Amino acid sequence: MQKTVLGRTGLEVTRLGFGAMEIRGPRIWSGRPVTDDEADQILNAVLDAGINFIDTAYDYGLSEEYIGRFISRRRSEYILATKCGCTVVNCGDHDETPHVWTRDNLLHNIETSLQRMKTDYIDLLQLHNPTVEQTEEGNLVEILREIQTSGKVRWIGISSTLPHISKYIESGVFDSFQIPYSALERDHENVISDAARSGAGTIIRGGVGRGEPGAGLGNKDRWAVWEKARLDELLDEGESRTGFLLRFTLSHPHMASTIVGTKNPEHLAENLRIAVKGSLPADVYEEAKRRLQSVGQGPEA
Repeated sequence: MQKTVLGRTGLEVTRLGFGAMEIRGPRIWSGRPVTDDEADQILNAVLDAGINFIDTAYDYGLSEEYIGRFISRRRSEYILATKCGCTVVNCGDHDETPHVWTRDNLLHNIETSLQRMKTDYIDLLQLHNPTVEQTEEGNLVEILREIQTSGKVRWIGISSTLPHISKYIESGVFDSFQIPYSALERDHENVISDAARSGAGTIIRGGVGRGEPGAGLGNKDRWAVWEKARLDELLDEGESRTGFLLRFTLSHPHMASTIVGTKNPEHLAENLRIAVKGSLPADVYEEAKRRLQSVGQGPEA
C-alpha cells in the first residue's frame, strides 16, 4: 500500500484508509446489520492487506467496541483516529446522536473510547463537526490540548465543512482535517489544498461518492451529476463507477488518505485492487474535472 505523511503529525498513513462507520450496526443512521464474525473478519482483513489507518467515532454504534475486541492485540499495526463531542441516546428501535460541546462530555468521550478500543492512547482525536461558534464558546481547542497533554491523544484534528473549515484552517491549531470530497461532491476541492498548505494532514471521507444509489449513504442526486457529465465515457474497460471515483479522489495532489468503509471482504479486495492502480492518468483526470465543471459541479472559490 502506498503511504504518505499526514501533515505535521509525521504519521505515515496508507493512502487508502478504512472507515469503520460501516460496522456500526443497524441502530445508528439506518446502518446495515453486522455480526461479530463479520466485524472480526473485515477488521483483520484490513490489517492483513496493509491498510494502517482506521477512522471511527464515539457515536459509530458498535464500531469502537469491535475494534477493541478484534484487533486491539494488533495495536502496533495501525494508526487510530476517532471523534468526540458525541452522545448516543436510546430511542427505542434506534439511537440518536446529538452532540454536546462541553468539557465533561469530551472527557467522557475519550475515556469511553479508550476503554472500548482497549488502548491507552489515540493517535488522532477529532472534533466531530462543530460550528466555529460552538468551538469558541465551549473552549474546545483548550480541552483537546488538555487531553493531549495527558498523553491519551497524540494529535488533534477536526471533521468539518465550509464555511467553518476555512476559519479553522486559518487558526492553525488543528493537526488534521477530515473533509468530504469526491468527483460528485467537489465543493471542498480547493479547501483540501488550503489545509495541506497550512501544514495539516488531509483525510477524505465520501471519496467513492458514498456508494452506489440505494446502497448505504448513496445519493441519487450525486449520480445524476455523473450522468450529465458523461463520465461513463472515461471509464477503462471493465472499470466500475466507484472504482473511477476512488481513483479520482486519489488523484487530488493534496490528499493524504481517503477512508473507505465496507463490511464485505470482497468489496475490500476490490478497493485495494483499485487503490494499487493509483491516480488517474493526468489527461483523464483533467477531462473529468472539465466535464464536471461544465455541468456545474466544481469547487467553491
